[in-house]
Formats: sequence, C-alpha cells, structure tokens
Amino acid sequence: MPYLVQNPEASKQAIHHLRFGANTIGRETDNTMMVMDKSLSRHHAQINITRERAIIIDLGSLNHTFVNNNKIDQCELKDGDLVRCGNVVFKFLENLKRDSSRPNHHYNDQLSIVRRLSPEHTRVDLGELLQQDTTQYQGTVLKLKHQDAEQRAVDKLKILLEVSKQLSSPEEPNRLLEKILDLLLEIMNVDRAIILMVNQENKQLENKALKYRSGVPNDEYFYSSTITNFVHEHGIGILSADAANDQRFNSAASVLAQDIHASMCVPLKPRDEVIGVLYADNLSMTNVYSEEDLEFLTALANQAAIAIENAQLYKQIQAEAVVRTKFESFFPEAVSKKLKEEGKLEIVDTEVSVLFADISGFTKMSSRMEPRQIIEMLNEYFTVMVEDIVFRYEGTLEKYIGDALLAVWGAPYRQADDTDRAVKAAIDMQRGVCRLSQQWRERGKQPIKIHIGLNTGKVAAGNIGSEKLIQYAAIGDTTNVSSRICSVAKADEILISQSTLDKLQDHTIKTEKIPPVMVKGKDEPLQLYRVLWAF
Repeated sequence: MPYLVQNPEASKQAIHHLRFGANTIGRETDNTMMVMDKSLSRHHAQINITRERAIIIDLGSLNHTFVNNNKIDQCELKDGDLVRCGNVVFKFLENLKRDSSRPNHHYNDQLSIVRRLSPEHTRVDLGELLQQDTTQYQGTVLKLKHQDAEQRAVDKLKILLEVSKQLSSPEEPNRLLEKILDLLLEIMNVDRAIILMVNQENKQLENKALKYRSGVPNDEYFYSSTITNFVHEHGIGILSADAANDQRFNSAASVLAQDIHASMCVPLKPRDEVIGVLYADNLSMTNVYSEEDLEFLTALANQAAIAIENAQLYKQIQAEAVVRTKFESFFPEAVSKKLKEEGKLEIVDTEVSVLFADISGFTKMSSRMEPRQIIEMLNEYFTVMVEDIVFRYEGTLEKYIGDALLAVWGAPYRQADDTDRAVKAAIDMQRGVCRLSQQWRERGKQPIKIHIGLNTGKVAAGNIGSEKLIQYAAIGDTTNVSSRICSVAKADEILISQSTLDKLQDHTIKTEKIPPVMVKGKDEPLQLYRVLWAF
C-alpha cells in the first residue's frame, strides 16, 4: 500500500498510510490527514488511490499544491515524488522501504546482535486460538480451542494483547465501538451485545453501538435497563445465570419483556469514573455464562475503556488544535511562537497603537457585485493587508468587521517602536492597495481605495469570550476613537491622533495638521494629523 511521509528530510517524520479511495489533506478535523500548519487550507488537497495509480488534486487551496516544485491542479504521483502543500513537504512512496538516499551507517558492524525479532512476529492470529464450531457448549462461551487450564490462561493473555493492539490506533469513537463489538462476537459465543455510554450532561446511559449474532431478531432496546443501570451505579461487573429468575432483577419489566435468560454486564471504567457499560446476553439458554467468561469480559472491557478514552482525548486534542491554530492565525509568527512557549494570555492593562482601516465606498460598490465576487475580493485584499503588511510589522489582527479590519501594536507584547510600526504599516497598506488595484484593473476588476485611522492610548487586552469561542481583543476608549478617526478620513487618507503623533519616533514620516474635528462620543473636538505618503 502507498504511504505519504511528512517532513521526509527531518529527524521526526510522520507517516500517513494512504487507503483506497479518497485521502484528504488539510487543517480541519474531517480530513484523512489533519496537519495543523497555517500555510495549509482547511481542505487543501486530495489523493485518490486505486490499484493502478495515485492521483493528487488541489482543492482550490490558497497556497497551492506542488509536485516536484511544479504547481499542479491534478497530477499522477510516482514513487519518490515530493509533494508540497503550502509550506508542508511530503514524500510519496508506493511501499515503505529504507530510503536509499540516507547514509548507511553499517550498524551491523558495530553491534553484537544475538537475535532479531520483528514486531510482526508478535502479532496473534485469533483464528489459531479460537474454535470455529461452537455448537457444543463446554461450560463457557469463550471460543478457546484448548481445554487445559494453563494453556487457556496463556491464550487469553494473547487474545487480550491482540485486542489492545487492534484498538490502539486512533479511530473515530463510533467506529471504535463497532470494532469492540466485532471482536467480542468473534471471541465469545453471545447472541447480542451493546455498548452504552454515559451522557456527560444528564449522566444517563445512551445506546451507542450494538451487534447481533446471525439469525437473532434485531431490537434496539433488547437490553435490560435495570441491569445496565445497576452496573453503572455500582461500577462492578455482574453475571446472571437466569436474569428472569434473579432476585435482583426478577421484578424488572425489561428483563421479563425481553425474555432474557443469561446475561453479563461490565463497566467501562478506564480510571475512577464509569464512562459506560458493555452488556451481552443469551436468549435461549440459562446457566450459559461462567465465572471465567465474566472475568474475561471484564478484562476485555478494561482494554476497550482505555481505547475509548484515548479516542475521545485524541478527538479533543484535534479540536483544540484547530481552535488554537485559528486563534494563533491572528498573530504574526514571532508572537505565535511566544504564545506556544508561554501558554495562556492574561488580561493586561497596556498602551497600544490601534489601526482601523476601511474600504472607501464599499457599500455602493458591493451592491453591484455578486456575493461570491465580494468574498473573493475581500479574501485577496485581506491577504495583502494582514499577512503581507500587518504581520510583517509584527502587529496583531484583532478582527475583521465586514470590509474593515482592526489591528493593534503593543499587545499581547510591547515593543519600543510600536507606534512607528503601526504608522509605517498604514503607509504600506495604502501603497499595497495601489498595487492591488492596478492588478485588478489589468484583470478587468473594480479598483478600490481605503481610508485609515490610528490612535494611541491605554486599553485592557486579553482573551474575551467563552471557552469554546475566544477572541483576543483590546477594549477601551482608545479602540473606539480609532474607529471614529477612520470614519473622518477620506479615500487614500491616513489620519492619526495627537497621542499617536506624540509617540512617533521616526521624524522622516511627514504629517500635516488639520482643523480639529468633532467625532461621535466626544464632547471636545479631536486634533488630528494627516500622514503624507506617496506611492
């Protein structure tokens, strides 16, 4: 089978197994290969695998897909091809084998090897340990071939080891539950089995996966809720030789209605808390389950519980990684790196320079455009404004507001020349719009102009919002005034406040004083200055 090796020249590589059919690459959790890199689009590329060939298709990504440094829309992959999605490099291999390009260190000449053992030799073929003919009941529903007690103990350990291996790979939780029940019915002769998981909100058991042996009538509610609730509450496994006559449950309507004879139910308990239960029963025979069966089912449930918890944690980590990547995308690379090192951002009182930029006449212009055209235009505009300019001057993007953007310098980390960086960024933004408009004219598109306002002062800066939806923001009158200054500015203008001018250290930046201006929310007029810039 083919593979994709991520970072093939690095010491730490990630190897992705490519399955038959579609394999997607991108930042979102629903991709086959989720790679948390800001240069990748949410759904960046797709590799289609058939028995004859492998085809890679770019999914309209922002930073494109390259094969052997050639930009592609679609391309057939050959063994050894280098694939680059954004800044992430992969190597396509038809089979995993030692890369001949790596130096041979002749380890055999330096080591005294007594014995070699490949991990493949430790794998267990369940078919070799289990009997296929289960028509003869032998006092247990375990399908073990051997009757010798010592050999059975060894075989049970082998089976549990193989189960743990098969459940160790990260899987979607629902698929994992199905796999657990498949293994259970392969190993034990039960009629029906179900996994119920605890709903974390109401603490009630909910049906998540069920399996029936061939020929057994299907019924989603075949289990006894009395039995499953008992196991959930007490956290212990139980065996009922004849549930209908068991004094603990003989008054339960679910036991009588389902005509349950023999049943077993064990908790899924990876640590101190029960996260669910595993239930199995038999419709036709009483006294069918033994102590050995209950002990084995409990051991299997322990392995299953650990796998389920790991799958849940893996999914949680993936979701948190997506949120963290989206959050970090509002900061330049240097700040993102520092955030990873220091962790959570605390709310701080600090001085910042706030930049507010808006497209002039956008409402009228957008009324003549299709919604898709507007989005495409804004995406191209914001890419230049933020990634090429704001981040280059180490500013923080606080938010997009329709066609406007709000950026700050001085939070989350301050630098001595924050105000200079903000004003220089504003000048480059005006020049960037001139270049972008020229390109649009050449492509027959509508050019644009922008107006910018800047203000400097105290704010409270930090994370705002719920745990699931957070946003970094600078709150205070300084931010509000920057928006008011922007609304005063005309097309192609940059207006700055008195406080911004006072903090400006680079005296090569020329300004001119304009008459005081009244703005909304202020009793006194503001003294503003026009930045004199040239393309």
